[in-house]
Amino acid sequence: MQLIIPDWPGLPSSVGAFATLRSGGFSHAPYDDGNGGGGLNLGTHVGDRLQDVERNRARLDMLLPASPVWLSQVHGHHVINADSFGGGAVVGVEADAAIATRAGVVCAIQTADCLPVLFADSNGGAVGAAHAGWRGLVGGVLQNTVARMRAAGAGPISAWLGAAIGPERFEVGADVLAAFAEAAEPGQARAQVQACFAPVADRPGKYLADIYQLARIALRQADVRHIHGGGLCTVSDRNFYSYRRDHLTGRMASLIWLK
Repeated sequence: MQLIIPDWPGLPSSVGAFATLRSGGFSHAPYDDGNGGGGLNLGTHVGDRLQDVERNRARLDMLLPASPVWLSQVHGHHVINADSFGGGAVVGVEADAAIATRAGVVCAIQTADCLPVLFADSNGGAVGAAHAGWRGLVGGVLQNTVARMRAAGAGPISAWLGAAIGPERFEVGADVLAAFAEAAEPGQARAQVQACFAPVADRPGKYLADIYQLARIALRQADVRHIHGGGLCTVSDRNFYSYRRDHLTGRMASLIWLK
């Protein structure tokens, strides 16, 4: 199983974190690894055989202190405290972010182009994970996660941006630009947001959006100053699942916990 270990300077030794790729599991095409081997699809909602997903999740559990708290993600901005749930699926709870302050509780986010963001308190007392597609970003899912961590006693918070659709592949319409512009703070922040959208030549009303930079703007608005990661494109690199590229595909996970 291939993993991404975050390059995250200053991450407390009491925090564990990694992200999966698509290889090293039991799923068959189109959820495989792209090279004829088994895929590590972790999503139960994408049409893959449930028994294969369960085997993939069991393989993942071997690397963790407990089964992750799997969310029912809806591209929203609701945050839960994962301490309140046992490991495994959170049945009936729709959320796009989770925090934890108790050791051994694993926060997990599934993605296949949307941006996963992991958070850590520099004092090692709280962690969080957020699913930041464009709708979640507009709705404030990152700011809400930071606020929930601070309400739970977190000190200075740093963040790591996982693999997502890159700025050369994320084509959006004018409605997405308008949504971000409307949600942005007046003045400089609004100009910074608009600068994240590059017009597509010969395609009026179409833009290439930089989801990484949009996330950095949101994090800075939440007074998160130490932001790491960013730059991996799920569409361009076939080591990742990508909904935009393949449509029918699996899901990867980004995970964080207190040891």
